Amino acid sequence: DSGLRFHYVAAGERGKPLMLLLHGFPEFCWFSLWGDSDGGTGILYMYSTEIRGMQSLLYMSRRTYIPVFFIYLSLTVVYLCLGYNKCVLIGHDWGGMIAWLVAICYPEMVTKLIVVNFPHPSVFTEYILRHPSQLIKSGYYFFFQMPWFPEFMFTLNDFKVLKSLFTSQATGIGRKGCRLTAEDIEAYLYVFSQPGALTGPINHYRTIFSCLPLQHHEVIMPTLLLWGERDAFMEVEMAEITRIYVKNHFRLTILSEASHWLQQDQPDIVNKLIWTFLKEETKRKRE
Repeated sequence: DSGLRFHYVAAGERGKPLMLLLHGFPEFCWFSLWGDSDGGTGILYMYSTEIRGMQSLLYMSRRTYIPVFFIYLSLTVVYLCLGYNKCVLIGHDWGGMIAWLVAICYPEMVTKLIVVNFPHPSVFTEYILRHPSQLIKSGYYFFFQMPWFPEFMFTLNDFKVLKSLFTSQATGIGRKGCRLTAEDIEAYLYVFSQPGALTGPINHYRTIFSCLPLQHHEVIMPTLLLWGERDAFMEVEMAEITRIYVKNHFRLTILSEASHWLQQDQPDIVNKLIWTFLKEETKRKRE
């Protein structure tokens, strides 16, 4: 009814538990099928039987909707189309922020929560006010509040800023064998060079202050938090503090040799940790 188009990719066996994966910025998910949604550059992966990666969900509208409510509508549409009413929700980076918010605001839609390199939103907002070092690392949140100029800065020198986020020694993917290839970089440049492709995801940051601070904080479903200790954007101390807001089983795993791009640095380990968590939670529920 909104007039927006949603492009998703589904895999796995119908009737099995549904898993939704939300990626962050500046990422996109499926190289061969990107850019088919009015919301920006992402698509929605749905894996019912196994975990093959840690990227996805479409970016929101180019308009500045409140992200959580828009995600709620998106999930409702997906559930109606696929015959589900709940899911395992996974998010990385900004997708992690959205995953926390959905789990807090719409707990009936999420059976288990898995977040990669993003703390509970209340931890983030409280920590950033008390720690200038994290405030500096999160300075781009405030930079992104400006209209059009952030998008312009990304395009300068053939998207030099975008390239450096993934390739520089300070912020890039740490593990040599997992770094983006030249072809990967070209795919990113192609996606984000499309008209309006940067505005959609940056609008996430422009709306964040409309839903923070939170009125409700508790997370009531089993939660797994994975963290790359060498994250250039998020201080690892926030990971442990997150525990106080989860009123259910909470597991935290910190990988010492991994960067902010944990799922690229350590894909096999990340997938194994997720799979183990899901199986243990299923067993615990049966017992």
